[in-house]
Amino acid sequence: MYLGLDLGTSEIKALVIDHQGKVLASAGEALEVQRPHPHWSEQHPAQWWQATQNVVTKLREKLPREWPEISAIGLSGQMHGAVLLGREGDVLRPAILWNDTRSAKECQQLTHSAPELHQITGNLAMPGFTAPKLLWVARFEPDIFSQIATVLLPKDYLRWKMSGDKVSDMSDAAGTLWLDVAKRDWSDTLLDACGLTRDQMPRLIEGSEASGYLNRDIARAWGLKNQVIIAGGGGDNAASAIGIGAVEPGDAFISLGTSGVLFAVNEKFSPNPQSAVHAFCHALPQRWHQMSVMLTAASALRWYCQLIGSNETTLLAEIAQLTQAEKRQAPLFLPYLSGERTPHNDPDAVGAFHGMTHSTQRASLGYAVLEGVAFGMADGLSVLKESGTELSRCSLVGGGARSNEWAQLIADVLNLTITTHQGGEAGGALGAARLGWLAVGGEVKEVCCKPEVKQTFLADSARHQVLQVRLATWRQLYQQQRELRR
Repeated sequence: MYLGLDLGTSEIKALVIDHQGKVLASAGEALEVQRPHPHWSEQHPAQWWQATQNVVTKLREKLPREWPEISAIGLSGQMHGAVLLGREGDVLRPAILWNDTRSAKECQQLTHSAPELHQITGNLAMPGFTAPKLLWVARFEPDIFSQIATVLLPKDYLRWKMSGDKVSDMSDAAGTLWLDVAKRDWSDTLLDACGLTRDQMPRLIEGSEASGYLNRDIARAWGLKNQVIIAGGGGDNAASAIGIGAVEPGDAFISLGTSGVLFAVNEKFSPNPQSAVHAFCHALPQRWHQMSVMLTAASALRWYCQLIGSNETTLLAEIAQLTQAEKRQAPLFLPYLSGERTPHNDPDAVGAFHGMTHSTQRASLGYAVLEGVAFGMADGLSVLKESGTELSRCSLVGGGARSNEWAQLIADVLNLTITTHQGGEAGGALGAARLGWLAVGGEVKEVCCKPEVKQTFLADSARHQVLQVRLATWRQLYQQQRELRR
């Protein structure tokens, strides 16, 4: 049996799979984000650890007989977050999250002080990454910066609590802007540019390798045996790729979670930082991947539902009743509620509805939200194509994959075949469990198979043409917004 833990932004998810890869049970525990100031997004790591304890309890109750047979644990987690530990292991401040945009000026500082940045990391300096966050702390919280003994990524904080080991994997470390992504090693040059050293970084391993063992006291408290292996694990998107079987060059998927990701597997390091494409290590050795990332995806739908006092199931049912003519007349929505990464690298971008009238229905605005996110994915696909990545088919995973309406819309906008999979909403938790399986001797071909296809959505050429016209107007709206902010 293998346990997968996925530390997301809004929830920690956990599941258990057996030796055939079947999901036996899953559980979740909600998390809250604190936003004490504009552009800030934080969580306290203690909240993560308590949520982890809670999901473990839930799974033990669901699997009383199978639970003690767990032999390995895999970890997946939100990337880029900065957990700062002092010399005694105390957490020095709340973790600054991936969607925190306070460090825009520090990105400029890092780009100026480390001209090799793009070549080494394959990525632009963006506020979401870890390195600019540390420069911000050094500038505005120097007393805290001087106390830093270790910088850990979110999932690696859980590992440390579980085992006492300070370890990270290549895929998650690639999102810090301190990793030489081609060499799969920390870059002393980039660490020095942030006033840090290797001694303050966790040890690096591949995601499918064993990082150590579950602490005996934790194992006893959780009702597990001694010598439970903890795998290196992966950043949330790389782990989701393992879960969906995207492990060979040409494999690709779209993730609709809090953020939106278009992920393509590469056989070599293939950077294109000029278009804000991310180039990271995969969670398996000798594999890399490219990503386009939009900061607001399924969270935009959740935000709109909260705004109108509805729920996603009800709203999606109302959207499904709209005619094609009503959709063509719907307002346009810019989904930049937290700024944007690919392709704009614009932390100051804001969301907007355009084209409302007295006759605008809430379902039409809901459709605009789905469409705006799909248009953001089209921007991402466009710059991936500029990097030489050609796709004809994509899997769809994450919470947004539960909506057939959204899946068909994405297929029509991108002109791609979209497939959903049984258990596709499990995402990183399934990938984490699979990485645990690999860490105790599982073979990639056996473990990382593609889940059973649930549904296939073929692009409709007529709808694609209509949507291209709306997409062109949507892109103009963003450019106009950007001009107004100058």
